[in-house]
Amino acid sequence: MVWVAGHFGEWLQGCLVATGEVALVTLACPLRGTSVTWSPAAELLVDDPARLVGPDRAAALLRALGLSARGRVVVAPDLPPGGGAGMSTAALVALSRAAGGQDSRIAAACRTVEGAVDPLMLPSPDAVLWAPRAARVLTALPPPPAAEILGGLWGPPMATDPSDTAFPPIDDLIAEWAQGPSLPQAARLASLSAARTTAMRGPVDDPTPALAADLCALGWARAHTGPARALIFAPGDAPAEGETRMRDNGYTHVLRFSTGGRT
Repeated sequence: MVWVAGHFGEWLQGCLVATGEVALVTLACPLRGTSVTWSPAAELLVDDPARLVGPDRAAALLRALGLSARGRVVVAPDLPPGGGAGMSTAALVALSRAAGGQDSRIAAACRTVEGAVDPLMLPSPDAVLWAPRAARVLTALPPPPAAEILGGLWGPPMATDPSDTAFPPIDDLIAEWAQGPSLPQAARLASLSAARTTAMRGPVDDPTPALAADLCALGWARAHTGPARALIFAPGDAPAEGETRMRDNGYTHVLRFSTGGRT
């Protein structure tokens, strides 16, 4: 069995002015991901109740990795698909590794299958500026500072459309991030990125900014496609009642986790 961690939205996501390319800095989440079990079989058999992979996508992935499209595959995500938490990419990366795929080929193989890919195959997925539609690193970045996150899903699931590039420009936010932000700076940049996307794409009734203020969070982040929302605190500062307050405001799959802080 191979388990691959997902993410919980993005610190930053938007378009680059010069090229129009979608770029992001993922918000790594070490507590939720997708597990895949692969065992030899004469044909391809996929047990995937959440429909993250399915037989056709599994076969396409294995072929893109240069492997035979055979085996018994069991897929088990920790969160529902369409949440903006990377369960789909995590499933593809986990299947690639479970079946013996070469790590150097995984990003391109995932792109072949789903068209828009999170950087979950990287050893430090949140320490790069990533182009999800091209499945490539645009540049290395300082890792985010250590933070405590209160997260949850708010709103309906939303699958990522690889052809969707309608995101606000974030060149200015990337330039600041590249200097190595402190946690208050990182939270401010994440809040700006989230607010720009919300202003452009909705939803208009998102309670996350107000809840972040009520709980004295440093800022907030979101899945720029999908319902994942994150309140950002200094380590140890997230209030004990935080999960209850999120549930009371309609968030599901609520959790707290630590992220960032590597050197």
